[in-house]
Amino acid sequence: MIGGVRAVAGEFLGSAGLAAVVIGSGIAAQRLSPGDVGLQLFENAFATALGLAVLILMFATVSGSHFNPVVTLVDVALHRRDWTTVAAYLPAQVVGCISGAVLANLMFAAPAISWSTNDRASWPTLLSEVVATAGLIFIIFALVRTGRSQLAAPAVGAYIGAAYFFTSSTSFANPAITIGRMFSDTFAGIAPASALPFIGAQLIGAALGALAVALLVPAATASTGPSTEAAEPGAAQPSAAPSANGAAVSAETASSAPR
Repeated sequence: MIGGVRAVAGEFLGSAGLAAVVIGSGIAAQRLSPGDVGLQLFENAFATALGLAVLILMFATVSGSHFNPVVTLVDVALHRRDWTTVAAYLPAQVVGCISGAVLANLMFAAPAISWSTNDRASWPTLLSEVVATAGLIFIIFALVRTGRSQLAAPAVGAYIGAAYFFTSSTSFANPAITIGRMFSDTFAGIAPASALPFIGAQLIGAALGALAVALLVPAATASTGPSTEAAEPGAAQPSAAPSANGAAVSAETASSAPR
């Protein structure tokens, strides 16, 4: 039970940290570079890429560093088939992202909660969310299934940083952070009316990414590579491989972890 509480707490804290990094760096960028949206986006993306990689490394052995409902869903669907992990992790991820958004607002002397008015939903941005999420899922689980999970933190950080620019949506790729960003009417925010379409696109992208993993990357066995089990909410000492954005990752068993 103690291990389960620890894993859920890790998901909460990691998700809160992710939201604080994304929203806080967006506020800072908006204030430091007024009138230059390109520079604001670069500053936001750079801070997010670095912060995400660090958070993944910090919480990998605590919870598996998912921080992202679609990563948890795909991990369970592909490898564990134990849906109690979903029931434990998803609320922690969502509440964590909301808490991180409130914290970011307060750190910059903004109202604790201010509903975003940034309308982002359009067909190009929704297509971008499908692409961004599918790519994120494929990167995470391809690395884990091929025994290279130690590269997940830098790979996911780099991917999300790049996806800020090669997608028109700036690559949310995470339903929990999408919900959290509704609570900040700042550069990184998203209007509540846009959040549900974004989450729908992310779920479609996650399904496509999982399908690509299943078709292209054979599952590792105990003798050839790591398993991809998420940290068991009831496990005493989870040993995990990192994932991301928001990204997020799968955990490994102690006997097969390469880290």
